[in-house]
Amino acid sequence: MVDLVLVGIVAGFLAGISPCILPVLPVVLVAGAAPPLNPEPPAAGAGPAERTGAAATARARVGLAQPVAVIAGLVLSFSLLILAGSELLSLFHLPQDSLRNAGIALLVVVGLGYLIPPLGALIERPFARLGTRRPGGTPGGFALGLALGLVYVPCAGPVLAAITVVGATHRVGLTAVVLTAAFAVGTAVPLLAIAIAGGQFTGRIGALRRHAAQVRQAGGVVLIAVAVLISFNVLGGLQRDIPGYSTALQGSAAVRKQLNALTGEPHTTLAKCDPNATALVDCGPAPNFTGITAWLNTPGGKPLALSALRGKVVLVDFWTYSCINCQRTLPHIEAWYREYAKDGFVVVGVHTPEFAFEHVVSNVRAQAAALGVRYPVAIDDNYATWNAYANQYWPADYLIDARGYVRHVHFGEGDYATTGHLISQLLRAAHPGRTLPAPAGIPDKTPGGQMSPETYIGYDRLQYLVPGHVVRNRPAVYHFPRSLPLGGLALSGTWTDRAQEATAGHRAGLELGFLAHDVYLVLGGTGTLDVFIDGRHTQTIDVRGVPRLYTLFRSRAATTGRLRLQASPGIQAYDFTFG
Repeated sequence: MVDLVLVGIVAGFLAGISPCILPVLPVVLVAGAAPPLNPEPPAAGAGPAERTGAAATARARVGLAQPVAVIAGLVLSFSLLILAGSELLSLFHLPQDSLRNAGIALLVVVGLGYLIPPLGALIERPFARLGTRRPGGTPGGFALGLALGLVYVPCAGPVLAAITVVGATHRVGLTAVVLTAAFAVGTAVPLLAIAIAGGQFTGRIGALRRHAAQVRQAGGVVLIAVAVLISFNVLGGLQRDIPGYSTALQGSAAVRKQLNALTGEPHTTLAKCDPNATALVDCGPAPNFTGITAWLNTPGGKPLALSALRGKVVLVDFWTYSCINCQRTLPHIEAWYREYAKDGFVVVGVHTPEFAFEHVVSNVRAQAAALGVRYPVAIDDNYATWNAYANQYWPADYLIDARGYVRHVHFGEGDYATTGHLISQLLRAAHPGRTLPAPAGIPDKTPGGQMSPETYIGYDRLQYLVPGHVVRNRPAVYHFPRSLPLGGLALSGTWTDRAQEATAGHRAGLELGFLAHDVYLVLGGTGTLDVFIDGRHTQTIDVRGVPRLYTLFRSRAATTGRLRLQASPGIQAYDFTFG
């Protein structure tokens, strides 16, 4: 529990200083300086000195009370929405972006309250009962914070995606509440600092104090402009394409295990669905796409909903672009999509990342295009849809009929003939009498026989290192052992080993004893990698651009060998896979 709380606080703090706050930043800055929506007039009969003193006192109270009220409202509404919002959406069968749309509407209303004083008074009225006095427009600031909490929900990231799923499955418990509170505390600190700093800055400018009405109107314009920008997703691309700073922290194996444990039992009907079935079965209703942060290959990046796809046959394919197993399934999926799209067949690739660089939408977009993916892709950075399906594999396919029920599940590669046949069967059932083409005859390249297991290099899942110890998160010098067993991994020279990858330093080398037809390695950074097989130099790989999967070795038959790599400084090595 303690480490989850620490992760929640740190992740909240980092979210508060990340590009995620762009939609709320102008409003938070205005909160520290703007006068109340409906300012109180000075007491009748007060003289100039009294009016001046009262004004100074009011300004001092606004200087701290208003931003505190705004952040308090934001944190409260954000926390309550995380814990209850998904449950309500599920109860009333509302789209998952309803909270965001409600936040946009409230931003517009509060912005109009700044522009139209009578409306501002009306907005404050429900909150006036919170206290007998309204110093510095505190209730109005609190109301504004409540609206901002709705817009801030997408900032939660993987830490609170698990809590959202808990809400949807009606199992909110103490752990979820504590983690939500920890995230809220962490995110409140930088936001409050920004609001107070904004108030102190503008408070020193006398012209702003002399033009309070104009400041209030400018704040309203800012609110409405932000709402418009959010509604048209103008800020979305910038936020999504900058990696989340807390990704490595939240993605550690120990924390991920605890986060996933929050969701309790998996979706029972899908969990009981036989992945080895060769005929159609009834696995129950398909969960909707949940917590998707971006959409690729849809008109204007608009989201898809399963409810809008009734009458069509849908294949939901969980994948991640650096996974060789996923890459080998793509030609088959693309072929089905080309052949049957005109007959009511839809493919949705749910891209759920394994590594931090796969959270970057521009990376996914570039690699999806390079891999020939033309069907819609849902960016599941927060594992929300992954958890909704209780999925555990890359790749994993869920075939959904025209009624919205899952009828076939398949994990991993292979058995494409069965899946193709079941797709055509469901299409014929949905469109009786329609003539369909035969399933595509794409060669099945699923490897068979024994081969080396997937071999990670980052310390989170480091299993096969010889000797089995690394120095974490700082440079260290290593030496190759005298002998290396089949399947063993060894380092030499300087490496900095982190949770997900190892970064090469001076004279960095790596050796691997393997059994496979093909050897692949996920690489990032910039530099060169010299490849030696059994002491013979075979190629020099130029590593640059988007981190991705590189091919190190190919052969026609399964081969045992010793792979040695010499990496220039800055090369990042993530994960060996085999074929």
